[in-house]
Amino acid sequence: MELDLTQIQKDILYALITLYKKKGGSSIKGEEIAELINRNPGTVRNQMQALRALGLVEGVPGPKGGYRPTSKAYELLSITKPEEAVRVPIMINDEPVEDLSAEEIDMPSLSHPEVCQARVRIVGDIKRINPGDKVIVGPTPVNELMVYGRVVGRDDTENSIVLEIDKIVALPKDRVGEHMSSPVISVEAEEKVKEAAKKLAERGIYCMPVKENGKLVGIFTLDHVAKALAEGKLDASVREVMRPKIVIVDKDTTLREALRLMKDEDVRLLVVADRGKPVGVITDQKILKKLAPDQVS
Repeated sequence: MELDLTQIQKDILYALITLYKKKGGSSIKGEEIAELINRNPGTVRNQMQALRALGLVEGVPGPKGGYRPTSKAYELLSITKPEEAVRVPIMINDEPVEDLSAEEIDMPSLSHPEVCQARVRIVGDIKRINPGDKVIVGPTPVNELMVYGRVVGRDDTENSIVLEIDKIVALPKDRVGEHMSSPVISVEAEEKVKEAAKKLAERGIYCMPVKENGKLVGIFTLDHVAKALAEGKLDASVREVMRPKIVIVDKDTTLREALRLMKDEDVRLLVVADRGKPVGVITDQKILKKLAPDQVS
């Protein structure tokens, strides 16, 4: 028999599953759910009794206890279980929203010559998304699709939004080894800044690794040249002005993962290795030219 839940019960279940996924399977307090859906904690506790009776929620006793969704809850809401799911990011008006994830994208109007819309089912508090908002969904885990659009409708009962699609982009699955610069062009740590600056200019590059005793020990960039010039240190050694940080990735790393790593590590150049041996370098500019050629001149 199909269960007929009230809207508040659906809101609580969606919130519970969202928090449960976010916390990696830890039990969720009723107060946390109430805060997410902006409801009174007493209301949530009362509804939990009904949801437990329906077999959709189970209680976890003890001081660290709370609630967990059951498999029946996932089936009822057609949501993938957390151990099977990969979070699909959502950006609203160019801002990433950590508590929201896209669960399903349906495009029923593909054959219509004038309408290109998508219905996107969301895990999380859908009331954070409003008509008129600019939304970016993706990348999706398998095809690495990015869906760009504007919200033209919201269905709270199904926890879904309707997007007027602007474009759909499939991110290339290229590896850094396919686009790296090789061999590795480096500068010695003892070399003077002004001589190292000439190497950058001659090769038309922004940065290069620094080597000392046969090992890569840092990065030397045009920014370091500018700072040395301002401080009267053009005759100083590269070691004195370089950034002592090297980030190495395997040649089979995808461009998207490499770009994410650059952001996390706050670097603009990665050293590419094959079986642990440096074989090339790749910069953020080169990756962006491949991933988003229209946006990078």
